[in-house]
Amino acid sequence: MIQDIIQAGVEAGPQAGIVRSLQAYRAVATTVADFLPLPAPIASSLAGRGGRSSSVSSTPETFSAPVALRKLFERLGATYIKLGQFIASSPTLFPAEYVKEFQKCLDNTEPLEWSVIEAVIKKELCDGGPTSRVFSSIDKTPLASASIAQVHKAKLKSTGEDVVIKVQKPNIDSVLKADLNFIYIASRILEFLQPDFERTSLSAIAGDIKSSMLEELDFNKEATNVEEFREFLTNNNFDQIAKAPKVFEEYTTKKCMTMEFLRGVSLLDSESIAKISSDPEATIITALNVWTTSVLTMPWFHADVHAGNLLVLEDGRVGFIDFGIVGRVSEKTFTAVSELSGALAVGDYYGMAKALSNMGATDETVDIDKFAKDIERVLVNLSQVSRF
Repeated sequence: MIQDIIQAGVEAGPQAGIVRSLQAYRAVATTVADFLPLPAPIASSLAGRGGRSSSVSSTPETFSAPVALRKLFERLGATYIKLGQFIASSPTLFPAEYVKEFQKCLDNTEPLEWSVIEAVIKKELCDGGPTSRVFSSIDKTPLASASIAQVHKAKLKSTGEDVVIKVQKPNIDSVLKADLNFIYIASRILEFLQPDFERTSLSAIAGDIKSSMLEELDFNKEATNVEEFREFLTNNNFDQIAKAPKVFEEYTTKKCMTMEFLRGVSLLDSESIAKISSDPEATIITALNVWTTSVLTMPWFHADVHAGNLLVLEDGRVGFIDFGIVGRVSEKTFTAVSELSGALAVGDYYGMAKALSNMGATDETVDIDKFAKDIERVLVNLSQVSRF
């Protein structure tokens, strides 16, 4: 465990902990300032650090727990915005007021100033020169601002095509490494202090989240994912019902990705969807069917399919965007799932125990016969309860 903690600390960087602690303090102080009346000098000081303006210090917002938590998550940065997106996409786990408020984290976080984004585009795509080398125009107002990147509409100078540029926010890699390594270290310490937590694979989950989110920082990998998904749509004759944007590889780097502009509306915009489709529910079912087929047939699947990453296009098709996070299911797990399904159908308790063990749901040394008897006892008790 000590070796893991040391390695995580090295990966985060020597100054990461101090910097993130200061940023966290500022985020908390600024959020508190939004809801409490503060003296003019303090409000002015916070305004200079990205807080609210001193002109509104005497009229703070009415406190709302969902709003306060959402603002705090946004100000804490990418890692916590991702957590906010999970809340927004889990209406069965969280209260409705939190789900609704955190939907603003899907693609509507506080944007960076255009000058900051422009500097990244110049460096990555224009050899340090003006953006006019590649783009005849770029809209300075972002189409979306999410946890890791900001998206701007533009027009290619060479062809006149409408595109979008996905631009990675500066220094986001160090922020993510600091946050994710802190979460991993905390999970390892919790497992050490409370061994029961090891059964939940807490540190393994934290490690998986860490690796998947850090992969999201390489837009070249995402570009490859998009093109492979486009090939999947073609090979399965899904072109008429779904679409992913074409990637312009010559204008794509690790920190900038240029893609075809998809004309459509977010799956959250029910009013606009009703104008495009006479059967919105069928559109959602189409998206689920396409995604499910990709899970079953592709070596990886889109692992960040929330409403902010799905569009209803003007022609009625479903648009899939943001392929930064993907998941993979091993052949062994697929086989085990099939075996579990068959065992459930015929009431084979030993088969259920064997399949669950093959999935990794148990310790390697588990007694399959005893496990099967436990499963039988649980399922029999459940069936008896359901009769009443």
